[in-house]
Amino acid sequence: QVQLVEFGGGLEQTGGSLKLSCVASTFSSYTMAWFRQAPGKEREFVAAINWNGGNTNYASAVKSRFTISRDNNKNTVYLQMNSLEPEDTAVYYCATSAWATPQLINTGSYSIWGQGTQVTVSS
Repeated sequence: QVQLVEFGGGLEQTGGSLKLSCVASTFSSYTMAWFRQAPGKEREFVAAINWNGGNTNYASAVKSRFTISRDNNKNTVYLQMNSLEPEDTAVYYCATSAWATPQLINTGSYSIWGQGTQVTVSS
């Protein structure tokens, strides 16, 4: 079973940047994704990337501000977050699926999840 561990969360000011990392115990040709969950809200899709980085997908709320990438040599997927807004405050989760494509944005398409990392953006 693949295990995922996220790193890089923290407190940042509006307009700042953070880079999240998700390290997998084993890395393969799976699609990798980032989701987030704010207090009192449902978990929502943020971004996803296919096995070779040639296919990515973003939620409209983060497109042009966030960039997903992966390094298969390091078993790691990244989420570079720029121009952060208070609305980006949430727990960010890494997820993976053996069969999903980046265009699948529902949580049910991903079977393996990390424990999450808190991102807080102050106004």
